Amino acid sequence: MGDIYESGDQDKRKPMSTGLYISCPHDIKSALQYAFNFGYHFVITQITHPSYARDVLRNKFTGPIGRTDRILKCSEWGRLIVAELTPSINVDSEIDHVHLQSKAQLLQELGFAYHLGVPAIQIHLKQRNNLNLARIIYQKILSSYTLSIWLTIPMVHLSRYSTLCGPDEKEDTWDWWNDFRIHCRYEKRLGLVLELPDVKHIPSPCEIDRWLGEPVKALLINTSLFILNTHGKPVLPKIHQEIIQKFMALDVQYIIKTNSTGDISMYNKYISFLGRKLYTPNENEAVYKGMEDFLQNPLQPLSEHLDTNIYEVFEKDQIKYTTYQNAIQKALQAVPEDIETPVLMVVGPGRGPLVQASLNVSYILHRPIKLYAIEKNPFAVNTLLDRVENEWGNKVTLINEDMRVYNPPDKADIIISELLGSFGDNELSPECLDGAQRFLKKNGVSIPASYTSYIAPIQSTKIFNEILSNRPADKSVLTCFETPYVVHLVNFYKIDEPKALFTFSHPNWNQYSSNERFKRLSFSATQDCLLTAFVGFFDTVLYGEIILSTNPKNHTENMASWFPIIFPLPEPMQIKGGSTIQVAFWRAESADKVWYEWCVESPMKTNIVNPNGRSYFITKIC
Repeated sequence: MGDIYESGDQDKRKPMSTGLYISCPHDIKSALQYAFNFGYHFVITQITHPSYARDVLRNKFTGPIGRTDRILKCSEWGRLIVAELTPSINVDSEIDHVHLQSKAQLLQELGFAYHLGVPAIQIHLKQRNNLNLARIIYQKILSSYTLSIWLTIPMVHLSRYSTLCGPDEKEDTWDWWNDFRIHCRYEKRLGLVLELPDVKHIPSPCEIDRWLGEPVKALLINTSLFILNTHGKPVLPKIHQEIIQKFMALDVQYIIKTNSTGDISMYNKYISFLGRKLYTPNENEAVYKGMEDFLQNPLQPLSEHLDTNIYEVFEKDQIKYTTYQNAIQKALQAVPEDIETPVLMVVGPGRGPLVQASLNVSYILHRPIKLYAIEKNPFAVNTLLDRVENEWGNKVTLINEDMRVYNPPDKADIIISELLGSFGDNELSPECLDGAQRFLKKNGVSIPASYTSYIAPIQSTKIFNEILSNRPADKSVLTCFETPYVVHLVNFYKIDEPKALFTFSHPNWNQYSSNERFKRLSFSATQDCLLTAFVGFFDTVLYGEIILSTNPKNHTENMASWFPIIFPLPEPMQIKGGSTIQVAFWRAESADKVWYEWCVESPMKTNIVNPNGRSYFITKIC
């Protein structure tokens, strides 16, 4: 069935911001009104005009630069106009007079754009060598310029598919972009506008995924890419729709480029329609909203009491607690019938969701239990006291103690905890459960029974710049890059699939075992990319075959808990396609703290990050 631009459920609509590319309109105010009449939100246009021919090399007044700024209000320049620089500018020309004229013209147009207060400047990259251009742009960015730079390039270069080009002549436009942003030290005000190719020149899925790890601001769509559907309306081929769907997560804008001077509203309406047709939010969209690529510090549950907001966020994840309840039920069913009243202990219960799950299981199985809740946070205990008296009918024995030092009067048949962090062990679950297992029967059960951490190499200049630009005043840049962060990752490229790192099992009766760990892992890069960090996940076996997982390979469906954890590199590393990335990871500990160290061993060697936990550690002390 062809697309017919039907209205859909507004609650499941992705807002689609569309701009109209108008190269050199006779009247910019009329061009802006023309775009608005057909539903477009902004215009990309040149702020100078060919009719204002100027010799910018002469160091004196030579007439107007372009249209007067009084044509539009300041608010209109600042919200509605993206300024395109004159495409013929070539400051990297090897011809001296072209280079000099282009440089002077570029500086003048940059200054004029800054004067007008436009939000962004669009610059077309036409070659790989843009060293002089990058130098000038970087100088301006580091001075007083506050506007963004949109570098416009084809998503794929035609030489990649040309039979006339040999292997050494084929160009990858990602290299154009990568070279430019390296010269500008990954500056966060550099963004990308990608021109969609025709259906014959669509890049491979992995190349598209690599673009998803870049700061793409907009997709440029030439109306020549549209075809007519069975209703006679212009639509994009399915392959283009699939590309657009992938970029929706980045909240990119869409630029329509056309030679038409008539009614062009159908293109804008179609893009808006795709926001309904292609948008497939998951059940946790409302929970995640506004947290995309936002850095959060991992919790310190032993040294800092969790607040009610954190507990409330935990408790919203019904998938997690339903899975836990299933595990508790299976474990309780396995307790021998000759034990009349099994003892269950929930250690670190917070505000009590696992206590409630245990009581639910007792009711479902019609089997009485003796239930302890051992919580060190006095403010959470205040909540638990109320629940014991008013919800649980005094069927729970509440203990305000640290599980590592409490001596209960009974031995437990089942210990239940939710001490896992985004990396599994990063909230000291191993240390806490090792301390608590002394009041578990020798044949007793721990829920969870085990957990394994995973890591994968990623490319994300977004996260790199977030770390760089959000440095607290009391911390050095190095300290910030030696700290792991919990992040709802969106703007990133996964270089290779996650691999297992550290595993912990409970109960752990080996008195000589240590919770320190070391492991090397190797990954493969299928194409040129930029290694900026390692992302961590985990999975846990709660009981038997019942698991919870944040690993993308088998992520527990619709589970909202636990964003991935990021282990940054202080400096991004250029990786060639076919290279092996070898990383070394340590989990280290002392009497009072636990920390991670990591370093890359191949294809280049780096310093060990966070040695001796100098920048980040998890304290063992309450």
